[in-house]
Amino acid sequence: MAERVAIILAAGISKRMHTELPKVLHEVCGRPMLAYVLDTCRQVGVEKIYVVVGFGNEQIEERFSQAEDIVWIQQKEQKGTAHAVLCCRQYLEDFKGQTLVLCGDGPLIRAATLKTLIQKHEEGQPAATLATAVLDEPAGYGRIIRDKNGNIQSIVEDSDCTPRQLAINEVNPSYYLFNNKLLFDAVQDIKPDNVKKEFYLTDAVAHIISTGHKVLAVTAVRPDEARGVNSRVQLTEANKIMQRRIQQKLMDNGVTIVDPDNTWIDIRAQIGQDTVIEPFTYIHGDVKIGRSCRIGPFAYLRHGTVLGNDVVLGVFAEVKNSTLGDGVRARHSIYLGDAVVGRDVNVGAGSITANFDGENVNRTNIGNDCYIGSGVVLIAPLELKEGTRISAGKIVSQESIDKSEKTE
Repeated sequence: MAERVAIILAAGISKRMHTELPKVLHEVCGRPMLAYVLDTCRQVGVEKIYVVVGFGNEQIEERFSQAEDIVWIQQKEQKGTAHAVLCCRQYLEDFKGQTLVLCGDGPLIRAATLKTLIQKHEEGQPAATLATAVLDEPAGYGRIIRDKNGNIQSIVEDSDCTPRQLAINEVNPSYYLFNNKLLFDAVQDIKPDNVKKEFYLTDAVAHIISTGHKVLAVTAVRPDEARGVNSRVQLTEANKIMQRRIQQKLMDNGVTIVDPDNTWIDIRAQIGQDTVIEPFTYIHGDVKIGRSCRIGPFAYLRHGTVLGNDVVLGVFAEVKNSTLGDGVRARHSIYLGDAVVGRDVNVGAGSITANFDGENVNRTNIGNDCYIGSGVVLIAPLELKEGTRISAGKIVSQESIDKSEKTE
């Protein structure tokens, strides 16, 4: 099997998004778009990834600073996709393997599709293989031009298509696998003979064919994963598609989601078997939920939350950066922030942890088998011993607890 690297194109400004944030850092279900593309490359065995950045490169590099398999490449002037690839030449000109080329704004990419692309390339041994999609509405995508025998001849960008070519439904969602040497031989000879006067990577395909080499085009990309993100509307659409995937996987693994259309779950969340998620629940960030829990309706679980098994969080319950033990009950209008709650604790309606004092975020520790009545304010930092009972309406601080213990 040939050695394989990847080039990810992530230098675009994206004027249509009207943003100061680099496009590939915009999040889809809790993760930057670029993160999905990086992870998909890793899932198919790519060990070295060359990411071409331009606008906002410092922000992008900082966000992924822990990744040891990334080489950052600067594209100081955005002259098109072929020019972006050419910026990698000094790193790859002596590489004799295969090079995947993907777009960083394609978060809906699936590892299964890349595996198909790689398999077809290995079987056919062409100079290049690309994965195509068939769309009912192909506007905006480059069209795949085939000859009468079905062999690919070229890719024509949407802005350069004739009326007849615009009617073609097979499109190029930018999933490429090249023989590395032939890729760089091609991109260095491309001319900007198009409406935008840019150096198109699609022209590399036509160049390779014109020099007598074989190129395969495999229709392997599902319509939902062909979508790139170039506007806020498309970002919203990508979020909806990814959300359906997240919920489908959870339901397949034994989670009940009562109303998927009115539930939002971060891709980082983990939820155990037989847990029920009621409508209008929002789970954001790295959240872990155990087995046989019931969450919602109208619950809000924030980053850093860990729930044990058989936990009930009811209507308008909010939990942030807290760990709740098995059997906790918090059914009505509660807030638990920066807390550790032991087993079988009851938190009454309207009770909260007051975790921020204006300068610092403080922690609350609640022991096993505690009872917190309705309307209680727990002022952190605070520690409640196992079995503590707090009657309704109390304002509890560590000072008040200490005084109470001294008078007993």
